[in-house]
Amino acid sequence: MPRRGYTWAWLVAAAGLLAAVCVVSTAAGAASLTPVEIVRDLLAGIGIGESPLDERQHAVLVELRLPRVVMGAVVGGLLAVAGAGYQGVFRNPLADPYLLGAAGGAGLGATLVIVYGQALEAAAGSLIPVAAFAGALSGVMLAYALGSLAGGGGTATLLLAGVAVSSFLSAVQTLIQQFRIEDLRRIYSWVLGGLGRGGWDDLASIAPYALVSAAVLIASGYFLDMLALGDEKAASLGLNPTAVRLVVITAASLATACAVSVSGLVGFVGIVVPHIVRRLVGSDYRRVVPMSLLLGGVFLVLIDIVARTVISPGELPLGAVTAFLGAPFFLVILRATRNQRI
Repeated sequence: MPRRGYTWAWLVAAAGLLAAVCVVSTAAGAASLTPVEIVRDLLAGIGIGESPLDERQHAVLVELRLPRVVMGAVVGGLLAVAGAGYQGVFRNPLADPYLLGAAGGAGLGATLVIVYGQALEAAAGSLIPVAAFAGALSGVMLAYALGSLAGGGGTATLLLAGVAVSSFLSAVQTLIQQFRIEDLRRIYSWVLGGLGRGGWDDLASIAPYALVSAAVLIASGYFLDMLALGDEKAASLGLNPTAVRLVVITAASLATACAVSVSGLVGFVGIVVPHIVRRLVGSDYRRVVPMSLLLGGVFLVLIDIVARTVISPGELPLGAVTAFLGAPFFLVILRATRNQRI
């Protein structure tokens, strides 16, 4: 059993770090806002003290900075907690939220709206997250169905089915792009990921699904620890490995779909963060899952600061920055686990 004091100390420290990083990220930008002014303005919003910001500065904070920072924390947390769930289910540290067709389905859904939604141009911006969400879930359902039919839902078969479905959906997306070259800029802008397109309405639209998926994954920590013993041992202890695997994969896929529907495709978060968390708190999933949720938010908010400031006033695609940092990290993990069999 995990030591409660030890676990809570890590969780409190991670929550404090997330809050601090969010304040720093909110202060970064062309408009001059200091962390102290931001905190005072937020406290004034709940009736504590007076805000030091004028009307324009307050509008920049509430309408531009805060939605982006909160979205970064939510997306990073969802991708990281989904990664922890996948890695627990498949007992493989290389498992990633973009397995099982989630990324391919989201990309295809967004591409279809961008290319064929011209008649609804006024609403197309709001339809892209919906289409990406539906595409991600559809891709996962297809991969799981194929994996179950081909091999009874075994981990290796599900992983291979996910790779196959992702490749197929990506090929369909590429084919559509070739017929509509004029839309490539908009498509790639979404595919490369970013947090600047969303707002409070987008966060509100995914909030119920994000809360449910994160809660299910956190509650599944004990069962993931039992799965780590092997299916036979877990079954002897009264656990149904197939049912647990289905619940966790569904929740992780829902979390991934929520994230990519508002941010586009942002890779490697689900591999990098859970691996760092296991280095910090051990392999007990009752610690790994909630810590991944918090530190995933910290990770992506920090990455977004880099993306916004390196070539200011321009902005780097968020997915490109995470890939630049995550790809070498992936190779390190791959080398460390080269003798592991799925």
